[in-house]
Amino acid sequence: MIAAVLSLTLLGAALGIGLGVAARRFAVEGNPMVDEVAALMPGSNCGQCGFPGCPGAAAAVVAGEAPPTLCPPGGKALAAALAEKLGIELDLSGVVDEGPKIALVAEEICIGCCRCIKVCPTDAILGAPKQIHNVIREACTGCGNCIERCPTEAMSMQPVPMTLQHWVWPKPAVA
Repeated sequence: MIAAVLSLTLLGAALGIGLGVAARRFAVEGNPMVDEVAALMPGSNCGQCGFPGCPGAAAAVVAGEAPPTLCPPGGKALAAALAEKLGIELDLSGVVDEGPKIALVAEEICIGCCRCIKVCPTDAILGAPKQIHNVIREACTGCGNCIERCPTEAMSMQPVPMTLQHWVWPKPAVA
């Protein structure tokens, strides 16, 4: 018994050291600009931009394959920050910024089909088969994937309601 425990311990230590050495020796250097642009993005990985996640979208923006206005949840503020970071000129007149939105469920229409739950990237929808579903406000990123999948149109996108937790005192206007 002691021999088995000792041999497994030595084998695990040797393999761990080998993996650590290999990770340092064969490390791939990434583009630091991609990391900086990815840090500016919302990080919800919702896929509204057409890329699998925010790191993929950041790589496409830095490579020039996608415009800085590709992120709907980020809106105009993110597009302006990306343009400033990349040093490019950007016309924001065509960008529609509707503000943050979250998904809501019309309880009288919901049939509990669970299609919306399967496509939610942040698991913000709660429910069970043949039961009414609900959305967790803090987890919803407003990606809209659930809207397309709902067969009864029970899901809708609504502006984030003002609560004491979300309310911000507006800045005074400069005269």
